[in-house]
Amino acid sequence: MPIPLRIPTALRGFTDGLNQVELEGATVRELLKSLTQTYPDLTTHLYDDEGTLRSFVNVFVDNVNVKSLNGQDTEVKPGQTVTLVPAIAGGGPR
Repeated sequence: MPIPLRIPTALRGFTDGLNQVELEGATVRELLKSLTQTYPDLTTHLYDDEGTLRSFVNVFVDNVNVKSLNGQDTEVKPGQTVTLVPAIAGGGPR
């Protein structure tokens, strides 16, 4: 059964403007692999040259950061939603 994966605004240009895609996979790793196979231009935005998920890319399963679970090996089940959240920085001292 497909799992919904929410795409942040900054990355929607690489998913034909879609804010959510439905993907097959039993783990976050499998979902992200399916995502980058479907939308290969996302690969460099999510992974470094060694194939490691970039440190500023956060992945949430039902509002829980997978870094506090099993990382990319976190299981996903039907009814759950996965969300990509790239860290953003900005501003400065006043």
